[in-house]
Amino acid sequence: MAWIYLAVAGLLEIVWAFYMKKSEGFSLLTPSVITIIAMIASFALLSVSMRSLPLGTAYTVWTGIGAVGAFVVGIVVLGEAITPMRVAAAALIVSGLVLMKLSSSGA
Repeated sequence: MAWIYLAVAGLLEIVWAFYMKKSEGFSLLTPSVITIIAMIASFALLSVSMRSLPLGTAYTVWTGIGAVGAFVVGIVVLGEAITPMRVAAAALIVSGLVLMKLSSSGA
């Protein structure tokens, strides 16, 4: 169950990063509110997952999901540049996430 909480927390990190971008420096109400709610929910679920997952694993996976997810959303939704170096960097992050998951003991 901890991994499910962690995955949802990571997805919520993508949500708050996107809406933070859309809030224009917290000057627009609706995206700002969505950002804050998604942040609180993401942190809460991360905290719950850390009850049984090691700190390093949970935090690395959470930030990795957020980083790669924000990268993909930036390209797909916001039209940001896709370059071979950026794709390689994202692939390395995903590789690290897989290794973290594989190195975790049964939790």
